[in-house]
Amino acid sequence: MATRQTSSNGKPKSPRVQVVLPEDLCNRLAALAEKESRTVSNMAKVIIQKGIQTYEEGANALELNQSLTTTEGFRSALEAQQPRRLRGAPRRLRIYRPS
Repeated sequence: MATRQTSSNGKPKSPRVQVVLPEDLCNRLAALAEKESRTVSNMAKVIIQKGIQTYEEGANALELNQSLTTTEGFRSALEAQQPRRLRGAPRRLRIYRPS
């Protein structure tokens, strides 16, 4: 859980989260921060924001795929696909005849 501190004037500060990173990842983060003239903390914040946005967009795409279970959604998904060629003629056709 994030901790919240108060400043000397009593105004609440932003929540703080402590994260343990492998040394290699920490060095890569510091290099990115230096390249973009940011603090390591600010660079981590930017990367986390982008990661969450990407994750949420993926979750929205999953919800969209689940909505394709309806007939209309299934039909529109089939119509959107590119036609594919068969590799050869079917070997055997089975015709269903109701009894």
